Amino acid sequence: MSSSLVTINLVVLNGEKYVRHFLSSLAEQTYPHDKIQFNILDNGSVDNTKSIIATYNQQLTPVPEQSTVRGTATNNFAKFFAFNFIESSKNLGMWPGQEELLKYTNGEYVVASAVDIILDKNFIKNTVEIMEKDKKIGALQPKIYRFDQQPTTNDPQLTKTIDTLGFKMFKSRRVVNIGHGEEDNDQFNEQKEIFAVEGAVPVFRKEALESCRIPQPTTHPAGSVSADRHSEKGRTSSGAGNLQPTTEIVDHGYFWYGDDLDLAWRMRLFGWKEVFAPNVVAWHDRQTTKTLRKNWLDYFSRVSTRKQIPIKKRRLDWRNTRWTLIKNDYIINILKDMPWIVSREFAVLGYAILFEPKVLKEIPTFFRYLPKMLRKRREIMKRVVVGSKEFRKWIN
Repeated sequence: MSSSLVTINLVVLNGEKYVRHFLSSLAEQTYPHDKIQFNILDNGSVDNTKSIIATYNQQLTPVPEQSTVRGTATNNFAKFFAFNFIESSKNLGMWPGQEELLKYTNGEYVVASAVDIILDKNFIKNTVEIMEKDKKIGALQPKIYRFDQQPTTNDPQLTKTIDTLGFKMFKSRRVVNIGHGEEDNDQFNEQKEIFAVEGAVPVFRKEALESCRIPQPTTHPAGSVSADRHSEKGRTSSGAGNLQPTTEIVDHGYFWYGDDLDLAWRMRLFGWKEVFAPNVVAWHDRQTTKTLRKNWLDYFSRVSTRKQIPIKKRRLDWRNTRWTLIKNDYIINILKDMPWIVSREFAVLGYAILFEPKVLKEIPTFFRYLPKMLRKRREIMKRVVVGSKEFRKWIN
């Protein structure tokens, strides 16, 4: 078995419904635990998340009678290579939180996880075996199924319904989760390259993540966050988060939604492979988007479902998706696909006018910070190694 160090980076905010399930699945990993580093960043939880983590940390391993440690249990995370718990004084967002955790990351491979995830016991072992066969694999997409929770006990009910197998992009620049909502009947058992990994629990080569750094503007859009002071429990590091970073791996202006696509698209442009691996398995509770949209009429049937999504997220979805296209797409490819892109933009605009007019309040912010996105585009395009013609194979 490989001796490579793997880092699990978990970013959580008010995750009391899920965190026990994630921790239990991590404890059951067949990969050597002394080759696993575990970092948690709490984005300011006000529920029982932090106490659940502390309880889990202490509940399994009895302390010998001769021990000087007070109490009846010892550090359950001591079996890992290292464990760090970092508390943020404000919500950094999922992906800026993941970038913050890179400061504490020693692993060659990084599992970037949300809290509403359950890992198969061979998740890490199978991941390492695949990524070590090809040093150009920058990101790995697991086969992610859906899980549901019983409303009274929050016990997970694992399913064979596909949540995502990664991102697929069309000429209209619509991006979808591959296989979403389909029952798995062994039709997705081929390991292959995909356009981009999705952000629930992707695995990255740390070198690939670091290669995606670009200069960061000094100001951020409304709704975004900048670097913030942190207090840390576990392994200490002086000055964590005190200084404004001058580079960024994820776009700190996005805050919430679309930053996983933006990062994965850039990684693809920079020449890294992104691979779907069917034997790397996890489960995800996506909550508000569990239905499968088969045609444009299904938009209308999903109106009530989309209303469950916070309006802030729907606004950022609209804004950040378009910023991602502006930052990463080739002009020649946009021109070639202009009829499909314009058609979809009119459809999205019409839907917003009819059903979600508050989304349109994001338009002034979109244009206000467009010059900053264009500057980021220039930095990205300086370093691309995949040409426009080669990239077109990912446009369906």
